[in-house]
Amino acid sequence: MKNQPQKILIIGSSNTDMVVRTEEFPKPGETILGGQFIMNPGGKGANQAVAATRLGAMVNFVTKTGKDVFGSYTLAALRHEGIDTSNIIKTSAHPSGVALITVNEHSENTIVVASGANMQLVPEEINEALIQSAGIILLQLEIPLKTIEYIVHTAKKYDCKLVLNPAPAIALPASILNGLFLITPNETETEIITGTYPDTLPAMKKAGKYFMKNGVQNIIITLGERGVFLMNNEHTLLIPSPLVTPVDTTAAGDTFNGAIVTALAEGMDLPAACAFACKAASISVTRMGAQSSAPFRKEILN
Repeated sequence: MKNQPQKILIIGSSNTDMVVRTEEFPKPGETILGGQFIMNPGGKGANQAVAATRLGAMVNFVTKTGKDVFGSYTLAALRHEGIDTSNIIKTSAHPSGVALITVNEHSENTIVVASGANMQLVPEEINEALIQSAGIILLQLEIPLKTIEYIVHTAKKYDCKLVLNPAPAIALPASILNGLFLITPNETETEIITGTYPDTLPAMKKAGKYFMKNGVQNIIITLGERGVFLMNNEHTLLIPSPLVTPVDTTAAGDTFNGAIVTALAEGMDLPAACAFACKAASISVTRMGAQSSAPFRKEILN
């Protein structure tokens, strides 16, 4: 009899993304005429929650929104996806988060985030029982660091399996790294945390050893179109990503992280989980938008 997948708790940000396509990015002081405009629900936490849910995971999502039109828009979108929103906090003291995104003709993007209520999510608002009962917890860094530290400390107390996507990149104290089940930095985030840019296999191994020395059990460095580097006590592997023609890379990392925790919740080993997540991310970059680009399970199986 197949085991029931573990429940996933995702705690993080939710934003409304306002995306404009252009040929090139404007220079400082320059006004240019853009092309297509899209408004989508976004935020790293919400993106990852949607990606995991579309791939078949049971997700409980915790975030903080304003009591405004963007907050209502976010909640409606999450509920439509089938995500448990019963623990989302709403406040009239701060606006909901928004992100202004420009995508050029090379499928590169620039993003400016006004975090709003996301950066007001304090430790006292996180229900300890949710952490205790979670099978897997996924975090990012678009909420206050003190809240991240509280969640990490509480997860350790209950021996929870904690996954950290360290984005946006900041230097992290050893107290956060120590005891993580998995960390999933990209190349830039890896360099900021470890001091090593992972552009070669020896550099990847060096960065991986830094994480392991600081108490991280498993390391996955995402390498864009090159795939991922996986390192732990059993594996030191480069796992390729399917080749595709990218259109918009905005939420590729979020899709990857949502897919990784989904695969782990189902009991896949890490190499298989990486391959599964690489395929999900490769599909997402062929579409515009953040949450709207996340694939459904049937697309991964095709």
